Amino acid sequence: MDGPAHTEGSERPAEGVLARAFRHTDLEGHDLPPSPTPSSPRNGRRYAMATELVYTEHGDQYHSSSVPIYQTATFKQTSSRPTDGAYDYTRSGNPTRSHLERHLSKITSSHRCLVVSSGMASMDVITRLLSPGDHVIAGDDLYGGSNRLLKYLSTHSGITVHHLDTTTPLTSFPPILTAHSQKVKLVLLESPTNPLIKICDIPLISTLVHTANPTSIVVVDNTMLSPYLCNPLLLGADIVYESATKYLSGHHDLMAGIIYTNSPPLASRLAFTINASGCALSPFDSFLLLRGIKTLSVRLDKQLLSSHAIAVFLEQTCGFRVRYPGLPSHPQHDLHSRLSPRGAGAVLSFETGDVSISEKIVENTRLWAISVSFGCVNSLISLPCAMSHASIDKKVREERGMPEDLIRLCVGIEDVNDLIDDLTTALVKAGAVKVTVDGICPLSKAEREKLQAEAEGKLSGPGNEQST
Repeated sequence: MDGPAHTEGSERPAEGVLARAFRHTDLEGHDLPPSPTPSSPRNGRRYAMATELVYTEHGDQYHSSSVPIYQTATFKQTSSRPTDGAYDYTRSGNPTRSHLERHLSKITSSHRCLVVSSGMASMDVITRLLSPGDHVIAGDDLYGGSNRLLKYLSTHSGITVHHLDTTTPLTSFPPILTAHSQKVKLVLLESPTNPLIKICDIPLISTLVHTANPTSIVVVDNTMLSPYLCNPLLLGADIVYESATKYLSGHHDLMAGIIYTNSPPLASRLAFTINASGCALSPFDSFLLLRGIKTLSVRLDKQLLSSHAIAVFLEQTCGFRVRYPGLPSHPQHDLHSRLSPRGAGAVLSFETGDVSISEKIVENTRLWAISVSFGCVNSLISLPCAMSHASIDKKVREERGMPEDLIRLCVGIEDVNDLIDDLTTALVKAGAVKVTVDGICPLSKAEREKLQAEAEGKLSGPGNEQST
């Protein structure tokens, strides 16, 4: 540090604002002041979401632009009293994580936001609100991991789970709510669902549930949209959770989950479970997530434009059945537009009509990485029934109307023309479309069968070692 050396019995000259703020502190670092107050305060004005994502304030003594990482497991206390300092053990609280939670509370307009080690950790914490004998209503199209946890609870914890079609709440919900109203303690919704991209009417379902039983808790998995596109708390939900591994982080370099609510009693119960189980997010991952949140709007704005262009290409040019709420052909297009006016998300799925063709498409892409996740800057492709939802029994998948040939696309921020070109190449190689002088057009079933027969004939021809 510049200036004359500090010697015994001498006083160091005041050094501007820093010295005035901490005039009783040794600036050489031997007696540092308390941790910076972790907050992103509202100053009387509510900014646009893109600004709120970036704007954050804290009281770091060195005025750092980014919130410091307090990479420590414990904090020294000045006395033996357990309530001595703001922090004592990182499992229970850490300045970096606290700042992240308060920043997310501002973004989500929630009373409290809590961050944990993964999206599934979020769901696990929430389901610990249940007791043996309780009933849960869940959608019939859920993320595979959510379905797996609910199956475990129904098998080992005495929880009854009802899987309903959440797109028809006026017919599917009343029978269960009438028969088990006082036992239905939790309703779990996804919108859009994964991977069938169904949209549910969150305000209507919340009203139905709370009318039948005011103590029931409506929970929404908002991972597919993030707070930038939708805030289910404003639509009637009691608790919202997300896998922050996805859009909030945006780079797939960390795992995290967030839970937010406007109910102080629920927030206290959730916080107790997190502290007791030790699943809170680490300081370094909290720092990474804070960094990712700042670019959420620019990433998603780009992804929304590309997703719509790709959905139109697959539907209008290639002739596939495309599931994307941004298309007028989607059965809940108008509903989604009301609930999420900023956009339809960046995940879509389509059907080819043939499992083998779908497999070839997935395996012949280059820019689209084969992966089970979504929400990052690079584009991903997958076969849900063989990958993310393979843990769901095939018979159950059939009952829930999940096509085995379904391909899921998770659109990144690459150039959209390159993404479409890469898809086109894979579609042609798989025999799903053909390129003519008039452009790209889908192959008929007869044309696909002819190509398949020709390929099989070549494989079984004279001199081929694979012939039988």
